Amino acid sequence: MSTTKIMNMAETTPIIPKTCKAGVVCNPGPDFTIEVQDLPVPEIGPEDVLIKLNVTGLCMSDVHFMMEDWGLPPMQGLPICTDRCAGHEGAGVIVKVGERVKNLKIGQRAGLKPIQDVCHTCEYCKTGKETYCLSCVMTGLHIDGSYKQYIVSPERYTSLIPDGVTDEIAGPIMCSGSTAYTSIKESGLRPGQWAVFPGGGGGVGMQAVQLAIAMGLRAIVIDTGAERKEACLKFGADEFIDFKEVESPVERVLELTNGGAHAVFVTAVQSYPIAQGFLGHRAGAQVMCIGLPPAGKYNMEVNPSTLAFRNQSIKGTLVAGMADVDETMDFARRGKLRLEPTVVGLSKFNESVQKLKNGQVAGRIVVDFNKD
Repeated sequence: MSTTKIMNMAETTPIIPKTCKAGVVCNPGPDFTIEVQDLPVPEIGPEDVLIKLNVTGLCMSDVHFMMEDWGLPPMQGLPICTDRCAGHEGAGVIVKVGERVKNLKIGQRAGLKPIQDVCHTCEYCKTGKETYCLSCVMTGLHIDGSYKQYIVSPERYTSLIPDGVTDEIAGPIMCSGSTAYTSIKESGLRPGQWAVFPGGGGGVGMQAVQLAIAMGLRAIVIDTGAERKEACLKFGADEFIDFKEVESPVERVLELTNGGAHAVFVTAVQSYPIAQGFLGHRAGAQVMCIGLPPAGKYNMEVNPSTLAFRNQSIKGTLVAGMADVDETMDFARRGKLRLEPTVVGLSKFNESVQKLKNGQVAGRIVVDFNKD
């Protein structure tokens, strides 16, 4: 059942408690855990809104940050993230607005993205690449993220959730869904071309496959397991290659695509060392880097001669800006992105994050703050 709540402010005024539930990162590092605690509800500034989250998605990026394997400063070294709450896939409703907020209103549905705010004045912000702003505020790193039920969002960078998209779908779209969309969009692939998705049965990959198909591409998924195969084929993938059953996934892709994919979208970081092989001799083909591996692991050995002779390229994209989040939401509103996440309550918070860490999740897990 959907946890979507639409508030009619003519009938009710939100009651904001002094404390709220939150999944707090304990013992950051390889053996981290998530402990559900009661934390103070944050205060907002005059140009901010307070969002009561109904759900948060669980993203592998948070796992890397909590494991501290990206080579970033440790969580204790980021004093702004005071309560050590990760997460950046939140969906809920605005329950309070600052005195200088002009457009957003109490009762509107809104979410929390991987980037909480940007400077809005630099070269990148002015040219539609605001997610690369050097002054960006990263959710769950610089500030507490969506593992906390009440969060602060600046009006100028708050994404709204349209009618027809449940919170369980909107949460993951804030990061994984829209991140996949941005990468596909930037690849410039045209309808009918081949797109390969190593890790296409995971949380990002499964949404990427659906979006690629909705955009007219032919999708090949490389992953393992009957559950992931069933889901990917149900969502329209042309082919599912189980890397535990097929001796050479690269050769199989070259056979299916008559020489090589037009692009490979890497969400499973273990695939980076072989990613260029999926392109074969396809001129103009691309490796699109989405997944972020641990520091020093799964690097690519690039053959520059192949890039030159076949006009191939390697490109990275980070997360989606506001426009791409809105466009991805519209795919879901039209029924083109049909994520079917596993929804759990707060009592399963740590267990679910550990399953994600250990690669035991097909698709996406969403934590419902309104369930025990």
